[in-house]
Amino acid sequence: MSLVVYLAALLLAAAAVVLLFRRPRAALRNPLTASTCAVVAIAAASFTCSAPITLASVNRATGITNFGAPLTYALISAHSCAWVVLVIQWRGGPRARLRRMTLASVAVYGALIILIIVLFSLADAHTERLRDLDTYYANTPYMREMIVLYLVGHGVCTVVMGVVCLRWMRQVTGLLRTGLRLIILGVVLDLVGFELAKITAVVARWLGYDLDFLSTTIAPPVVSLGALACSVGFVLPRLLPPTVTHWHSLWDFRSLTPLWLEVGHAATAPKPSPSRWELPHARLQWLEVSIHDALLALAPHFSEDVHRASLERALGEGHSPDEARVIAEAAMLADAARHADPQDETALTGSCRLHTVETHGTRGLLDLAHALQSPVVAAARQGSLATSRD
Repeated sequence: MSLVVYLAALLLAAAAVVLLFRRPRAALRNPLTASTCAVVAIAAASFTCSAPITLASVNRATGITNFGAPLTYALISAHSCAWVVLVIQWRGGPRARLRRMTLASVAVYGALIILIIVLFSLADAHTERLRDLDTYYANTPYMREMIVLYLVGHGVCTVVMGVVCLRWMRQVTGLLRTGLRLIILGVVLDLVGFELAKITAVVARWLGYDLDFLSTTIAPPVVSLGALACSVGFVLPRLLPPTVTHWHSLWDFRSLTPLWLEVGHAATAPKPSPSRWELPHARLQWLEVSIHDALLALAPHFSEDVHRASLERALGEGHSPDEARVIAEAAMLADAARHADPQDETALTGSCRLHTVETHGTRGLLDLAHALQSPVVAAARQGSLATSRD
């Protein structure tokens, strides 16, 4: 059991770290992002505290038998509150209304946590139970009420989340809809695998039956899976788009590197090297700016004769007109890079333009970088094209 909940806690903590440290200052100022981080982080803490190994350690550290139980129940209640607040913030609306609803949720669950602690302090629970405390003390005064309170508090939160997400899912599409579906899956797992299992086991004890396996064996792995599904549902719409952007930026950066190696020596404006800690999208932007600076420096050295000869040769090799045009511009660029001397301003006589870059932006730069592999460009780079420049 400890391994299952520790694994869930680790994955949830990793999600919280990614959310928070992607943009730490902005995350703390944004109520939605801060709420998401709180939900995932408190969930990780709840799972960590609910593991039998952690419970035993907490009990020994405090010197209070079963102190890990109210601590865990308080964290579960705080997690329920964070869920409600997140749904409120995610749904949106007037700030005053959001603030009122958030404060009301915190007040209700804050009172619930206080009641849990008070009831535990009044109860007679001197036998340490690390796995079956809910059912072992199901008939013990005050412990019974404490267990019912945390189950009801968590159950109400889960039902509210499920209803809100179901209604909202009908109004949205795309990643947000996918995220809501994952949240609903997590809610169903939580209701069936945790709430229903725990309540059934506790009620069975009230009636004199033993169904403890529902609480000790079924509930922990199912609620772990449900919490992971909910957390992924919350995180996915916020992290996937920038993750995809950075992934594409990384590949574009690598694809543009040959073009930068071809023309980089001609750049005249000083450019600070990007930090190795910069995200791929920022590095790509730096590289594009640097390449455009080099292209501006090389533009006066573009040769119409090289362009014309390269275009004819590319067409003769069977390339389509569009492919031939890109290859011809890449060949003209390679020829200009071979002849250009940034210190020699008397040579600035060319008037050709790179239509590929002007028309298609980053896509055009990538096309040019790919075209640099053409034999036509290699011939221009070596000066073996028959042109008037030579």
